[in-house]
Amino acid sequence: MKKVLVTGVDGFVAGYLSDYLFKSGYDVYGTTISETYKNDKIKIFKMNLLDAENVSDVIKNISPNMIFHLAGQSAVGLSWQKPVLTIDVNVNGTLNLLEAVRINNINSRILIIGSSDQYGTIKPEDCPIKETQLQNPQSPYGISKKTQEEIGKLYVKAYKMNIIFVRAFNHIGARQGKNFVVPDFASKIVKIEKSAVPVLKVGNLDTLRDFTDVRDIVRGYLMLLESGKIGESYNIGSGNVIKVKDILKKLINLSSKKIKIEIDKEKFRPVDVPIVQCDNSKIKKDTGWSPEISIDETLKEVLEYWRGK
Repeated sequence: MKKVLVTGVDGFVAGYLSDYLFKSGYDVYGTTISETYKNDKIKIFKMNLLDAENVSDVIKNISPNMIFHLAGQSAVGLSWQKPVLTIDVNVNGTLNLLEAVRINNINSRILIIGSSDQYGTIKPEDCPIKETQLQNPQSPYGISKKTQEEIGKLYVKAYKMNIIFVRAFNHIGARQGKNFVVPDFASKIVKIEKSAVPVLKVGNLDTLRDFTDVRDIVRGYLMLLESGKIGESYNIGSGNVIKVKDILKKLINLSSKKIKIEIDKEKFRPVDVPIVQCDNSKIKKDTGWSPEISIDETLKEVLEYWRGK
């Protein structure tokens, strides 16, 4: 049975991934810096990405066949508030992980999780975005993800390491934190349903985004490590765009409450990319992946999740 390691296993995407891997018959290990995280299905190791010795010890102990590197600072908005932390964890943490695999001579296949934020400002005529599109990130988070990919590609070239890179477009689902747009909307709608003031204050609603259900995303991650090409970068996303305004309308339509929307300029980001659309033809060609879960089904489940909380 293959040993599979998921870093940052207590995170939103990693939680779905570890469940999917377990159900697929893999021997699943996970790392976390949390003192309280528990998961009876997998083996948990405490690991701080910024402690090189700790990372090396954990990697040597597990000696995984496959590594899904999801640990890091994953919120664009938070990266503006904590740019040093974002760069430190996402770049130096990745470097410590790759060094641990190299120094301990472990022949792991590694998937480094990047982001569509690596592309930065995209003109409508450049959409859908291909992997060959010039990367010009416009946030500390985007810069950190571009940098970690560049480091990984260096390790492929210099040390012949088995690394594959994925640039994930927006993905959503139940259990996602409120610092992302869809759960932020859903949690506020549920609060209004529970007799709060029926006014929803929001930021920029005119951006176009490519949303994919998180379960489709993690299925794609496994397919990439199983059949993706070493050293290659792959986009993963639905290939369809929808206005954030229309996402909000869909969520409000699922509620029985009459909700008033107010635009709050304080909620606008310092730089916001107007359109992001994925060209997913490369991952489809090399792995056979394609999304299966509709946006309407995902939004309904997200809203029900927050109602349950």
